[in-house]
Amino acid sequence: MARNVEVKARVSDLAMVEARARSLADQGPFDLTQDDTFFACPRGRLKLRELSPEQGELISYVRPDVLGPKISEFFISATPSPQAMRETLGRALGIIGRVRKRRRVYLVEHTRIHLDHVEGLGAFLELEVELSESQTAADGEVVALRLLSALGVSEADLIRGAYLDLLREGR
Repeated sequence: MARNVEVKARVSDLAMVEARARSLADQGPFDLTQDDTFFACPRGRLKLRELSPEQGELISYVRPDVLGPKISEFFISATPSPQAMRETLGRALGIIGRVRKRRRVYLVEHTRIHLDHVEGLGAFLELEVELSESQTAADGEVVALRLLSALGVSEADLIRGAYLDLLREGR
């Protein structure tokens, strides 16, 4: 299973954060439209990410719902028919929610900076620090905290869980 360290934050000035991300980035921006459907499952989260009618990813992940940087273990399986996969998994497991977003991605070494506009919620920053086999969660946390500071994001802006949780809570 792959691992990364993730952190999410609410952003009030997305243009400022993007200007800082652009100045730090090795690559980007890359623009994506993502439609994530979440399914009931006994452990962690299971979502189907539709990128286009012919391209999707089934993503299983386990990540604690805590503030600040956190380790995420995940497995991704590609699908050429995300709509059929959504229907099948929905019938088998039940759909618990859907998150639609526009995402702009910048890359800084082994970290993906996601600038997200989430339907019904607003603007967010998400960092994903990829970890190699030899790296620890603490190694990834150091990188994430350094980037949060460089991007001008404060601890007060951090959120605990997934966008789905915020949508379900009406926040």
